[in-house]
Amino acid sequence: MSDYLDGLNDIQRQAVTDINGPVLVVAGPGSGKTRVLTYRIAYLIQQGVNPRSILALTFTNKAAREMKGRIEKVVGTTANMVWAGTFHSIFARLLRVDAPLIGYPSNFTIYDTDDAKSLINTIVKDLGLDKNTYAAGNILSRISGAKSQIITAEEYVSNATLRDQDAVVGLPHFAEIYKRYAARMKKAGAMDFDDLLLQLYILLNDFPEVLDKYRRRFAYVLVDEFQDTNTLQYGIIKKLVKYNGSKYNVCVVGDDAQSIYAFRGATIENILNFETDFPMLKTYKLEQNYRSIDAIVQAANEVISHNRKQIKKTIWTDRAEGPGIILLRALNDNEEAKRVVDAILEQKNRNHLRNSEIAILYRTNAQSRIFEEYLRRYNISYRVYGGMSFYQRKEVKDLLAYFKLSVNPYDDESLKRIINFPRRGIGDATIEGLRQIAVDNDISMWDVLQSDIPQVKSKKAVTDFTKMIQVFIKKLTELNAYDLAMMIARQSGVLVEYKKENSIDALARVENLNALLDGVKEFVENDEATPDEDTTSDKSLATYLQTIMLLTDADKESQDSEVVTLMSVHSAKGLEFKSVFVTGVEEKLFPSWMSYDVPDGIEEERRLFYVAITRAETHLTLSYANSRYRFGKLTYCEPSRFLDELSMIKTQLHAVPQSSAQQLSGVSGNFRPVKMLEKKNLVVDGVDFKVSPPDMVKEGAKVLHLKFGEGIVKKVEGGAGNRVATIYFKDVDDPERRIMLKFAKLQVLS
Repeated sequence: MSDYLDGLNDIQRQAVTDINGPVLVVAGPGSGKTRVLTYRIAYLIQQGVNPRSILALTFTNKAAREMKGRIEKVVGTTANMVWAGTFHSIFARLLRVDAPLIGYPSNFTIYDTDDAKSLINTIVKDLGLDKNTYAAGNILSRISGAKSQIITAEEYVSNATLRDQDAVVGLPHFAEIYKRYAARMKKAGAMDFDDLLLQLYILLNDFPEVLDKYRRRFAYVLVDEFQDTNTLQYGIIKKLVKYNGSKYNVCVVGDDAQSIYAFRGATIENILNFETDFPMLKTYKLEQNYRSIDAIVQAANEVISHNRKQIKKTIWTDRAEGPGIILLRALNDNEEAKRVVDAILEQKNRNHLRNSEIAILYRTNAQSRIFEEYLRRYNISYRVYGGMSFYQRKEVKDLLAYFKLSVNPYDDESLKRIINFPRRGIGDATIEGLRQIAVDNDISMWDVLQSDIPQVKSKKAVTDFTKMIQVFIKKLTELNAYDLAMMIARQSGVLVEYKKENSIDALARVENLNALLDGVKEFVENDEATPDEDTTSDKSLATYLQTIMLLTDADKESQDSEVVTLMSVHSAKGLEFKSVFVTGVEEKLFPSWMSYDVPDGIEEERRLFYVAITRAETHLTLSYANSRYRFGKLTYCEPSRFLDELSMIKTQLHAVPQSSAQQLSGVSGNFRPVKMLEKKNLVVDGVDFKVSPPDMVKEGAKVLHLKFGEGIVKKVEGGAGNRVATIYFKDVDDPERRIMLKFAKLQVLS
């Protein structure tokens, strides 16, 4: 037997060497899935199978490259002959050959998302429809959903049930848009990403000779991450699999417990019902986890056991030793971020972990903001994975540009960014003309806008924009940072612009904008006086921007790979870290409130939580906040149901006082509490808390603060409107605090 097989356990070896007939490899997290898949291909080649007759489908180009690299180490350069690649790349290659049969040129164009949206906007305009109602992003998403269910434009138009559903949701003309979209794409000789799948399916379905050609070519078909396939992808796989006597040589590898892409059209039923389509199926369960310590593995088993739809398996590991699981409970999201970063520092110092071995995971990208701020304050290098830094995201930069221009109207870069965003009919030629006048006269563009502007086609739009910014400037001294920020966000049209596009991406952008506004709200409501007396009463937008700019401009993005990774849980799939922080484990956040009314939505969220905790090798920290700002309001939060589903954490969760952390350790699969890290914060029940008028706070008074608990007022100083109280709070580490009364929330007890 070849040496490379010697490193496999018994089940892995069987999955690799059983090469004939349909095979399902159910691969738990950290169980060596990629090794089994690549070694199976290498084994096929060593058994005399022509590498050109092997088709291996993946979801990422990176996975395909890694697969070929591993195969090459075993069998040499013949690995390059294997048809290994993503669904889209492989299917595009096949279509280049036979596309003329279905009315497309061989050199068809592939439209990206922006191309597709542009075409949809044109069609909407041609039909005289409202572009807000028929937002391009939403329409493209619906078209993609139809294609993933193998519903062509012609079939959609003729389906009365689908058209009735469109009418119910206020899109009665969707079918006509889909029909024109498909027709114009074909006339232009173009396909979008979904067409690369749909048109191949049509080709194989309508031309038996083509289907037979590819069935003869691909004697062995392998599919990675099978749980992430949609109806259309699986439909193509079933067509391509060659009938060989009584057996189909197909092998799919995946984990139903890690099916987390329903929002992209993936259906867990493909892997759950695979045996129905292939009754002679052999199933191999890879249940040994080589990644995580026992406490983490047992937690994963426990939480996923609550799902009804699953292939039963029990993940195990022989890694018994480890620090276990830590649960952090924080008063609010600001404290959560601070405590997470404190814990990172402790792990770096005590356990000698490198930045690259640590990850912070969150359910929504908007949560990254507060973690970024604290990592910067602590001078810890980090990188936001799978997206830009919070403050570099387009929507955030757009709104910040409005803030900056309101504070400093001579900021030409901010002005150029937003003068026609949202679109107000000021074309590029007009903007360039204004810029040139400024350059020629050695003045700013704002000076040009306030002068007698030369006749331009969009003069009214330019004038209206100028007047709007002038109003914002006037309000600088009248409104605090949050009130002015909200005014700008609404009156500028930025919030409306992103809200009107009802799509997954647009929803994420709105969440990011609200996260930015929540940060302004926190800045305004921070009632603790600073050492600098000159800034204690300054809650202006200008001061807020100064604070943010110091955070964002303090350092440039490091090229160093030694960074803490911040990412959404969806982005973390397939990765692993020695230490993982799963944050915001609260109801309506994780699980997401959007999953509540979706069939099987909670089960998918639970699978997502399963993915999150199984990214950790040795250290797993779960955290949640008792309150957080959402949409500008302080919202009280409940711990996620997923915490209740972990037996020992559930016990500690309900037994430990608020604002504490518990460290739990796994020993032979059983949790036991090791120690409790108490924080001396007194948490006050917000329901019974009543704020007293500032003038009631006198020297010697006994007061109550939501964050610091009971305190005694030592002295009050300052003039009316700027009074600052020095208060001694007995239950906090740093007991003496100076608080500005006009921003304070204090209840006078006596």
